[in-house]
Amino acid sequence: MLRVRMSAKDAHYGGNLVDGAHMLHLFGDVATELLIIQDGDEGLFCAYDMVEFKAPVYAGDYIEAYGEITHVGNTSRKMSFEAYKVIKTRPDISDSAADVLEEKILVCRASGTCVTPKDCQRKNK
Repeated sequence: MLRVRMSAKDAHYGGNLVDGAHMLHLFGDVATELLIIQDGDEGLFCAYDMVEFKAPVYAGDYIEAYGEITHVGNTSRKMSFEAYKVIKTRPDISDSAADVLEEKILVCRASGTCVTPKDCQRKNK
């Protein structure tokens, strides 16, 4: 799990809206950690087979990104990911107001495939 605050530099659109591709960047970091745990190597992210953007993310929001390996093949590792908003900005109150959410909000879900070449796998041999 990664928790990060979206900053003003992450805002890509009007109204401080963060580009959805930023969630995929977080998923890439989660995938790298999962591959290091699984194989002792960063491996390579090959493809997403599904991406769903479920809710907007704004500069100042805090996002938690989660992932899990759902299938281990010879060299391929299928993974699923979810990103949740856990703190949201409150510009209606002030420029620096924010609320911790009682229930986190699913902002993005995805699945994809990574590969760790056989000669790079150092664990589970």
